[in-house]
Amino acid sequence: MAVERVQTIAFSSILVDTIPPEFIRSEKEQPALTTCLGCIPQVPTIDFSDPDEGNLTRLIAEASSEWAMFQIVNHGIPSEVITNLQKAGKEFFELPQEEKELYAKPPDSKSIEGYGSKLQKEVEGKKAWVDHLFHNIWPPSAINYQYWPKNPPSYRAVNEEYCKWVQPVGHRLLSLLSLGLGLEKNELKENVGGDELKYLLKINYYPPCPRPDLALGVVAHTDMSSITILVPNEVQGLQVFRDDHWFDVKYIPDALVIHIGDQLEILSNGKYKSVLHRTTVTKEITRMSWPVFLEPPSELAIGPLPKLINEKNPPKYQKKKYCDYVYCKLNKIAQ
Repeated sequence: MAVERVQTIAFSSILVDTIPPEFIRSEKEQPALTTCLGCIPQVPTIDFSDPDEGNLTRLIAEASSEWAMFQIVNHGIPSEVITNLQKAGKEFFELPQEEKELYAKPPDSKSIEGYGSKLQKEVEGKKAWVDHLFHNIWPPSAINYQYWPKNPPSYRAVNEEYCKWVQPVGHRLLSLLSLGLGLEKNELKENVGGDELKYLLKINYYPPCPRPDLALGVVAHTDMSSITILVPNEVQGLQVFRDDHWFDVKYIPDALVIHIGDQLEILSNGKYKSVLHRTTVTKEITRMSWPVFLEPPSELAIGPLPKLINEKNPPKYQKKKYCDYVYCKLNKIAQ
């Protein structure tokens, strides 16, 4: 049976100026009722080109402990590389529906790679206002080109080019985060997979929504990964939960948004926090984002680092294979 995508639902919904009931969130989730307006604290913005490594380490460690999210500027990825990535992703989602379906995630797939609209178990049957495309971009052994669109023709080249630039950013972030815990530079990277660390790209496509006050693009969640490096488009939508309120994360041109994920919270035994965030949608404009999740190999077991454990700081998390962690998280099983 064919799956009706959100992009298709959005087109028909705009004509009638309403949305199907399965997209209407409860009052405790509706953006119009839960977004804090007025005085908005700003997510830290960090200059990644700061030559003072000690200062940069301190700023990143503080942001990761207090906010679990920060934005980096002067990160070294050329603007045209990001622009080309965004253009190719946008062109894919503007293809005819039957062409996008060629890359659909198979119903029986154990992987999350592919084109789709549903990622995890839907609580109370409520759906998110988003379509997406997942595929690995690194390492080569993890890449399945079955899920890389052939249209637009530039898609593979621009994604491979972006991968070349985003990897050094990811490696440097892990090094600085490692130093921020009092560890050697390479310790965090080695404990999330070393050279087998996967770079999983996701493209989020949030079409215009007639009732953005009632719907969410992505519901409140933390990322399963170690860290996430996210490229947004210019349309506001990312929100972070802090001090019992939801706040908009201000869009900064050419910045990368960094999320601390669950695996770093576990490895740091809670010193770094996994960020609770969600996405809102707009009435007239399509929002898109390009997160890259730095994921451990499936069979790698992740637990608090022994160097960070002592009598005053006992382990707060169980050691678990990443594949088992993902299964529990996507299926809403307590862990």
